[in-house]
Amino acid sequence: MYVDPDAGKLTFSDYWQQWSSRQIWVRGTKESADQAAAGATFSRRRMNTIKRGHIESWIKGMTAGERPLAPSTIRTRYNYVSMSFRAAVRDRVISVDPTAGVRLPRARRAEHTMVIPTPGQVRAALDNAAPEHRALVAVCAFAGLRLGEAAGLRADDLDAAAGLLSVRRQVQGTNVATAEVVPPKAGSERVIAVPAELVDILHEHINAIGTIRAEGYLFTSGGHLLNRSSAGHIWRMIRKRAGLPAEYTLHTLRHFYASALIAAGCDVVTVQRALGHAQPSITLNTYSHLWNTAEDRTRAATADLMKTVLDTARGPMADREQSTAP
Repeated sequence: MYVDPDAGKLTFSDYWQQWSSRQIWVRGTKESADQAAAGATFSRRRMNTIKRGHIESWIKGMTAGERPLAPSTIRTRYNYVSMSFRAAVRDRVISVDPTAGVRLPRARRAEHTMVIPTPGQVRAALDNAAPEHRALVAVCAFAGLRLGEAAGLRADDLDAAAGLLSVRRQVQGTNVATAEVVPPKAGSERVIAVPAELVDILHEHINAIGTIRAEGYLFTSGGHLLNRSSAGHIWRMIRKRAGLPAEYTLHTLRHFYASALIAAGCDVVTVQRALGHAQPSITLNTYSHLWNTAEDRTRAATADLMKTVLDTARGPMADREQSTAP
């Protein structure tokens, strides 16, 4: 239980700077983690004075106000901060982790929060996209790409003859100044089997719209690679023209793709690999409500069995009734 008495005099902000600088994070992760730490209401307190009550008050504050954070966002921020306190215990800066056992807001179940567009709505998005943006909508809806992955697509990622699309990189950043090309999220590098119709849309885009930079990136905004802000603006314009609900985002098209795979009978591992999830558990946590349950399968199998039995029984019974008729 020994701790360095001087180390505990560091403020949370100071310790965070020391600890976070040692982490192997991509820029997007570091930005999210720093945002979580910056919002901590105890950031200027000394590490050895931070109690569980300070953590609970911080959590409570994120649920209040005019724009409360979603439970999933609160959990993400809590996880980053909690990681640093656990590290502080290992570093002998503090003896007890004040974040241990803190209750978090309960997240709504995926089936209550996920929105999935209809085929007609996706068609409306395609029809209302400008020619240079139609292929962007298509790769999100029919290959399930994340925004950053779509922004990082190049012409040589398409193997038209084999009907394959490779995800080898992503673009991170919120604007032109911060946009950079980085490897995909851990476990997300993959090769996706795509239909001939999507290959045709991509070919049409390459031939009619062209590519940018020597590497041949497919999508652009003002001559620059797509970033979170520019892609968001493009999508909002499409959504408005197509008359789609305000809660629909480009990521909603990824849900559309996943739901189509599941409806077609694809198993969890197949969907996981197509979406680039690191683990099948991530796929299940997100989309389990879209798969038929064991009860559904049992009911369907029993219904088929009953139909077979009853249809078989009706034949002899009908013959018997006819033979005994006066």
